[in-house]
Amino acid sequence: MKNRILSYLGNFYVATGLFMLGWMTLVDANDLITQFDNWIKLRELEKEAAIYQQQIKEVQVERKEVLGTDRLREKLAREKYLMKKPTEDIFVIVDESNEPLEK
Repeated sequence: MKNRILSYLGNFYVATGLFMLGWMTLVDANDLITQFDNWIKLRELEKEAAIYQQQIKEVQVERKEVLGTDRLREKLAREKYLMKKPTEDIFVIVDESNEPLEK
């Protein structure tokens, strides 16, 4: 059995094939370690792309509000940017229950 395996390894084509397989797996610029690192980076970028797609949808909804009627623009300006008319007063209520108490 051992002699049979050694005779196959002594064959030029088998030896060359094994050498090329080892070279491509361990030494080449696209070896297994590089492929695994690229796979991990791809997964991270896909996650980021999903987050950015969600943000794009949110911005598109907000854009529709801004470009909608005057009433929607006024509502957005009042709620998000705390804008007011010259004759109005704004009272901002802050929930301080989550903040630590000072001694």
